Amino acid sequence: MRVTFLGTGAAMPTGDRVQTGLLLEDPNGDADPLLVDCGSGALHRLAETDVGYDGIGTVLLTHHHLDHVSDLMVLLKARWLAGETDLEIVGPDGTRALVEDLLSVHDYMQGRFDLTFRELGPGTHTVAGYDIEAAETIHSMYCLAYRFETEDAVFTFSADTEASDAIADLADDSAILLHDCSFPDEVDVDNHPTPTKLGKTLAGHDIGRVYLTHLYPHTQGKHDEMIQAVEEGFDGDVRMARDGMTIDLSKRD
Repeated sequence: MRVTFLGTGAAMPTGDRVQTGLLLEDPNGDADPLLVDCGSGALHRLAETDVGYDGIGTVLLTHHHLDHVSDLMVLLKARWLAGETDLEIVGPDGTRALVEDLLSVHDYMQGRFDLTFRELGPGTHTVAGYDIEAAETIHSMYCLAYRFETEDAVFTFSADTEASDAIADLADDSAILLHDCSFPDEVDVDNHPTPTKLGKTLAGHDIGRVYLTHLYPHTQGKHDEMIQAVEEGFDGDVRMARDGMTIDLSKRD
């Protein structure tokens, strides 16, 4: 499995990080390229990959906040202009209504696409050929974290959430956990974890490497101390995610 972090920022732009988006590929397997979330700027990052926006057949959403879905309409238009009108959109309850409401605002885009929808909840699923386990997160909107498995790797994405035993358990035995860590410790915040709380929650779990993502401007200049705070509780490899980073889980250093 190969994972590209298209966007590692959040709702407040930093200038060097766009909003959430991930590209999953399975070059040696049967799974198809999968776009996970599609926040502002994710389309541009996707265009820089070999897959491109015309190579995506399925989009999987974690939840419906704007910084995770705002490039959906521009993705559809770009694909239509490239001659691609089919797309499967998968996500939590309400995903179909969300997309249809967005399309209703853009009259000229109606009737141009052959969209299929699937809505899912916690449990096991298959999406674009990936075996997925979904778990509900602790967030201000209903949100799902996802564990992806192929024959050669396990990757877990926390989506937006406070530090949670449920998500830590979901990530057990993962080669990579990409986890929300939106703010440094001194910011008092709900719906996202502090680094110290995240480290304590991950303690004792078998995770190959943790990458911190969904970074607000408040984290600038504080990356090292955030990593150290997580590592005070979690005895493992912790790093900052960055836009455009690609990790081949079968060839991790």
